[in-house]
Amino acid sequence: MESNRLDISIIVPLFNEAESLPELAAWIERVCRAEGLSHEVIFVDDGSTDGSWGVVEGLALADAAGGGVVRGIKFSRNYGKSAALYAGFEAAEGEVVITMDADLQDSPDEIPELRRMVVEEGYDLVSGWKKQRHDPVSKRLPSKFFNATTRLVSGIRLHDMNCGLKAYRRAVVKSIEVYGEMHRYIPILARQAGFTRIGEKVVEHRARRYGSSKYGIERMVKGYLDLVTVSFMARFGRHPMYLFGSLGTLMFVAGFVTAVWLIVEKLVKQARGLPLRIVADQPMFYVAIVTLVLGVMLFLTGFLGELVIRNAADRNKYSKDKTL
Repeated sequence: MESNRLDISIIVPLFNEAESLPELAAWIERVCRAEGLSHEVIFVDDGSTDGSWGVVEGLALADAAGGGVVRGIKFSRNYGKSAALYAGFEAAEGEVVITMDADLQDSPDEIPELRRMVVEEGYDLVSGWKKQRHDPVSKRLPSKFFNATTRLVSGIRLHDMNCGLKAYRRAVVKSIEVYGEMHRYIPILARQAGFTRIGEKVVEHRARRYGSSKYGIERMVKGYLDLVTVSFMARFGRHPMYLFGSLGTLMFVAGFVTAVWLIVEKLVKQARGLPLRIVADQPMFYVAIVTLVLGVMLFLTGFLGELVIRNAADRNKYSKDKTL
């Protein structure tokens, strides 16, 4: 372990939060100094248009003069929170990495306890739980439904999967890739990477004082689509043939058996002199043909997926926790 590594890295993704940044930076500094924690604060400006980057530059200059470490990353346009977190994870140098929102709804006073749970209790990831929320009902109810669905699908028993206030062991953030709207499912991504000690802590949720919420119905739709994606990748990401091949085979067999049954039925009736219909005049014949074609297509989809996986550059890339 490097002796000069920082105790914590605090990553703050932001989009048009210029008013809250000075207060947030000063609050984080007070907490870390009171606890004697060596730290860095990484502000990731996700394409703000309100002068947030100018505030970050000012904070970095003032902090450098005082011996602290405030760093900034600026995107040329708005890429989303997942991209901001990924950039922050890449840049983080602390043993424990803490993420928090820039709107002052997350309290920096939670930092010491979150770090303690990772360092002393051995958690890989600790997620905040905003048990008492200061959000409108239009945001709370969808959030409850979203969390319940995610718990059901993932099996991870967290009350607030999307809470921005989280603490990670360094190895976790260096082993996962966050993209799209996947920041909502970081605990799932962490478990997929082999980090199974996931805890939860009730945290204070403060009322918004500056700016406006970035939450919209389109984010909820994207979130559920990403839940389908992350669930699929967890089960079949390295072996798509297991899903598509199985479904394709079942559909092909069902279509083939149906077609054979229709032909045999016609031959039997014809041999007995019974009234019969032309096979091509029966709706079940076309159902059988469509089922056969879909079965072949699904099987080929799985086969092509396997070819892509087998030829991918990272096909043998695995997360390693320790080596001797």
